[in-house]
Amino acid sequence: MLDSPDLPPYGDGTLPPGIRSRIAAGVNGLAMHVLEAGFAERRRPCLLLLHGFPELAYSWRKVMLPLAAAGYHVVAPDQRGYGRTTGWDGAYDGNLDPFRMPNLVKDALALVAALGRDEVAAVIGHDFGSPVAAYCALLRPDVFRRVALMSAPFPGPPVRGAPSREPALAELARLPRPRKHYHRYYGTREADPNMRQAAQGIHAFLRAYYHMKSADWPGNKPFKLAAFSADELAKMPTYYIMDLDRGMAETVAPEMPSTAHIAACRWLPDSELAVYAGEFRRTGFQGGLQWYRSTPGGRAPELEAYAGRTIDVPACFIAGRSDWGVYQNPGALEHMADAACTRWRGTHLVAGAGHWVQQEQPEETTRLLLDFLRG
Repeated sequence: MLDSPDLPPYGDGTLPPGIRSRIAAGVNGLAMHVLEAGFAERRRPCLLLLHGFPELAYSWRKVMLPLAAAGYHVVAPDQRGYGRTTGWDGAYDGNLDPFRMPNLVKDALALVAALGRDEVAAVIGHDFGSPVAAYCALLRPDVFRRVALMSAPFPGPPVRGAPSREPALAELARLPRPRKHYHRYYGTREADPNMRQAAQGIHAFLRAYYHMKSADWPGNKPFKLAAFSADELAKMPTYYIMDLDRGMAETVAPEMPSTAHIAACRWLPDSELAVYAGEFRRTGFQGGLQWYRSTPGGRAPELEAYAGRTIDVPACFIAGRSDWGVYQNPGALEHMADAACTRWRGTHLVAGAGHWVQQEQPEETTRLLLDFLRG
C-alpha cells in the first residue's frame, strides 16, 4: 500500500451535494476517512454505515441523503485497509492482528468517540461490514442500539469444537471440475496482484466483478444449499466457488457487460465506478484481503470466547433477492433470525437487487431501514 498520511478528503464533484468528506484523526491508530450527511445539527441521532469488500464508504452514497433527510446524522467510514483511511499496514507478510474482528470493533468504537458520541442509533453493515456490525452490537449493545445486517447473515459467534469446514474446502479441488473457495483464494499471495494488475485493467475488472454479483447478471438465481459440502458449494457461481486454475480477474472477465449495458447501468455509471477504480488503483486490494486472511477457513478462534452470546438489540437483515451471499453459508440465515438475535425485526429480500443492494435498489433499501429504525 502507498500510505500517504496527508491524503486529502475527496474534492468537489466526487460526492452528491450534501455529503461531505473529511479525515478524522486518532481513530484507534488510524486517520480515518469518513463521509457524512445531516451533520449540521449535532443533536440528531447517528447512524454508522460499514462497507464490505471490495467497496468504500462511497458505496453508501445513494442512501445517505435520504437517511439524513429523515433526521439522522449519517456517517460512513473507509474502514481499515481501504480508501483514504491511513495508518494501516497492507503488507502481505505484515501483522494481521489489527485486521481481526475485535480490533475492527475497536475501530468503530473509536470513531463513535471521535464524533463526540456516546452511542449511535444503529450500526448498519454490508458484506464483510455485516459481521463487524454484528459484533459491534453483540459486544457493546450500550453503544450500538440497533443493528441492520446486509447481504451476509450472522450465525452467531463460533463454537469451539464445531465441525471443521476444511474437508469440504479441500474436497473442492478433487471434484471432476476442480474448484476452490474464494475465501481461500483471497488468502493467497497472488490474489492482490491478480486483481490490481488485471490484464483488462482495474476499471474493467471492477465493472465485470460488480456486474457478475448484481441482479443484472442472469446467472444469479440463488437458492438454499443443503449442506456445507463440496458438491453443494459447487452449485454457486464461479465468483464464489472459483475454477481451480483461475484468479478472480480471469473468473469475471468473460462476463464483462457490453458497452450498451454499461451505458444503461443507472446504479453504477462509469463516472461512479471511476471512484472505486481510482482508489483501488492507488491502494491495491491487500488491505481488504487481510480481513479474509484473519479468518482462515471462516474460523476465528479469538471469537470463541463469545460462543452462546446473542445480539440483544433490535436487528434485521436486508439483501438482494438475487444475492448468493444470502445462502453461501448454509443455515446461517435461519440461525441468525431464530437464535443469534433475540429481538428479530425481519428478513427482507429486495427484488431487482443482487449483492450490492444499497446501490442497486437504494429507494427500497432506505425504506426498509427507516421502517426498522422507526419500529
